[in-house]
Amino acid sequence: MWIKKQVIEGQHVILEPLCLAHTEALSTAVNDGEHWRLWFANVPTPDSMEQYVAAAISQMEKGNIAYAVRHKATNQIVGTTRYYGVDRENKRALIGYTWYANSVRRTAVNTECKYLLLKQLFEQSKAIAVEFRTHVKNDASRAAIERLGAKQDGILRNHQILKDGSIRDTAVYSIINTEWPNVKEQLLAKLCN
Repeated sequence: MWIKKQVIEGQHVILEPLCLAHTEALSTAVNDGEHWRLWFANVPTPDSMEQYVAAAISQMEKGNIAYAVRHKATNQIVGTTRYYGVDRENKRALIGYTWYANSVRRTAVNTECKYLLLKQLFEQSKAIAVEFRTHVKNDASRAAIERLGAKQDGILRNHQILKDGSIRDTAVYSIINTEWPNVKEQLLAKLCN
């Protein structure tokens, strides 16, 4: 595999490669905020969590690595994130499928998760670019991606048909390898505050 499937530990979080044993804890985490009810978000319901986890695990054979996010202060699983659309040949990947329990939103959890994932991609895997995608109307997600230091590449119009039948326009952002040193410095500064 181009991206190493490994536990990644930071000051605030531990990213554990996703396994079925995480299902129950993720079902508990997703209940904190009920973000699956947001029409523009692709967050699993508690009842669909086992299927969601199994599907993510099956994608690992293709190099797409999903993680359960463990909050170190509480030792609780508080969400999930992953690399997907991994393109070894072109040294790029997407980061997404990220959601967290309400209790850790607007904390250092997301910043550190993204820092750890970006660091692994750019410094260990020598990626040339990482991409983020979100619904064009998901203002919270877009603001979080922009706070990371990603630049908007454009909008994919009529990109996906959602489970409710609506059509999603997708905002696309990226960080490239030459931007990583500055992005890294900004993320570390945010984590120190």
